[in-house]
Amino acid sequence: MSGYVGIVVSDPSLQNQFTQVELRSLKTHFMSMRRDSGKLTVGDLASKMSRLKVVGENLSEEERASLIQDYHCDLQDEVDFELFLKVYLKLQAHANARTGSNAKNSSAFLKAATTTLLHTISESEKASYVAHINNYLAGDEFLNKYLPIDPSSNDLFEIVKDGVLLCKLINVAVPGTIDERAINTKRLLNPWERNENHTLCLNSAKAIGCTVVNIGTQDFIEGRRHLVLGVISQIIKIQLLADLNLKKTPQLLQLVDDSKDVEELMSLPPEKILLRWMNFHLKKAGYKKIVTNFSSDIK
Repeated sequence: MSGYVGIVVSDPSLQNQFTQVELRSLKTHFMSMRRDSGKLTVGDLASKMSRLKVVGENLSEEERASLIQDYHCDLQDEVDFELFLKVYLKLQAHANARTGSNAKNSSAFLKAATTTLLHTISESEKASYVAHINNYLAGDEFLNKYLPIDPSSNDLFEIVKDGVLLCKLINVAVPGTIDERAINTKRLLNPWERNENHTLCLNSAKAIGCTVVNIGTQDFIEGRRHLVLGVISQIIKIQLLADLNLKKTPQLLQLVDDSKDVEELMSLPPEKILLRWMNFHLKKAGYKKIVTNFSSDIK
């Protein structure tokens, strides 16, 4: 089985500054700039990089030109993709320093605490996901040597690199989604076997309802923290909300008055049912405000 392995940069330290989503976007911009005149020189970058949102909006062309010349003095040199990325990082650092931003495009569920050059993750959310994994996968024969994971460490991002943990977690959320005989579980996996595991994981995550747009196998192989946590959070959410039905949670009948209301209630998405349940108990406790979401309304 083959799968998409993403854009690979020869310098690992440079590659680690970007997600696959960002690399694909920047590669598209780079190719477009190069097509304009047949080639791209260092001297072209100051004007052409105005198309890139962060550096285009927060630095003038004169400022970009000055910074680029300080970094690479020969303006006639042709630019390859790696030099393009290095120049972009330099300009981005100056743009972020001006705006007071240390991270860009952080996902909504990743709120604070540990910052990389580009993204921020929530240590408290990571700890809660790790606790969930330790609890539900504790008896797994293959993962037994890795569990329990220390929530204060970054071991989670190392363990997911072979793809096994995420596949197992999907089967906890929706049992039987993955035939576990298809998971490569050797102690040492080669790159193709890891890629097969991650392709299986991504396809299965999508099948159970996760949003995995613009996430590639390379993102998991490299342990991209915000993307790993994003997928894990969706898998756990699907698992926890699966019990929101009358068979497993008959207490939901307290929310309705007749059979027609029951049908209407059970046709709602699980999040809406949970909101109704929450507001029902808040009202009983004398709380007058209605909660409409699980983010800003409960901060």
